[in-house]
Amino acid sequence: MDHIAPGALAGPLTMLLSFVGLGFIAARRLAVDPRPIATLLIYLVAPFTFFRALMNGGPTPSYVLLTLILFCLSSAIALTVRALTRHRFGAQEGALLAFSSGTGNTGYFGLPVALIVLPPAGVTQYLFCILGITLYEFTVGFYLSARGQFSIRQSLTKMARLPLIYAFLAALLLAQFDLALPEALMTSLDVFPATYTLLGMMIIGMTLSHVTLAAWDTRLILACTVLRYGVWPLATLATVLVLQTFFALSPALAMAILLLGVVPMAANVVVVAMELGIQPQKGALAVLVTTLLAPLVIPLYLAGMLTLTGLA
Repeated sequence: MDHIAPGALAGPLTMLLSFVGLGFIAARRLAVDPRPIATLLIYLVAPFTFFRALMNGGPTPSYVLLTLILFCLSSAIALTVRALTRHRFGAQEGALLAFSSGTGNTGYFGLPVALIVLPPAGVTQYLFCILGITLYEFTVGFYLSARGQFSIRQSLTKMARLPLIYAFLAALLLAQFDLALPEALMTSLDVFPATYTLLGMMIIGMTLSHVTLAAWDTRLILACTVLRYGVWPLATLATVLVLQTFFALSPALAMAILLLGVVPMAANVVVVAMELGIQPQKGALAVLVTTLLAPLVIPLYLAGMLTLTGLA
């Protein structure tokens, strides 16, 4: 399996940061409000994006198992972080930290990298892995975030209204009965992945346009960075080693799982924080810091982990 050269990340990183810059300009010069865009992403763009990915990938039992494994891993990390830090941070900061700890920028940032280093079959496996993380974001993660601002009942009600859950179930149901959607309809859904990436990254820039020095929270940003570039690489490495023990894990799948552990913080941290009103400015700063660190840490981390797993 090829290593990732730092230069291979220049394209994806430049593209993503340019989207952040567009968002910053839109908010500053055009007075664009990011809150309705966050709502649009959560309730419309994200469900159609992942419904399309599921229908194109053709969910098989082994692919769905990958989704469930990553969903359980994300949820376990987030719930553990919430339990350990709930009394060390304020209610909103703690909710933001817990949500961010269970996810990463596996789509906006990780997918362009996956397309560079993985074969087509590995990219499909990667998509089903990030689906598990996305399901965490809009179920357990959304609930943990809402608990920073709302009661248990209110949080569960908000979570039950999220259409991505039902998009996932609809895709599985269609696959179970071997039903395919008309080609024209599937083609019309092609616009959603690019829209998902563009708007998701622009929201970071829009939020940063309103950031003041008072929003800088060294303790929160440090905690987010340690979780993203400390806990997650170890968690994905352990997952690969465990799966290698019980299954014949292909190098492409191992690389796909390892890649999940070294991407920056998820832009959806800002999207969800914006929707729920829990410190989106602090979240945007943490996402920006971990994104700028990504080109430095990803090649080093993956090279070391590939050596440890015998895939180098």
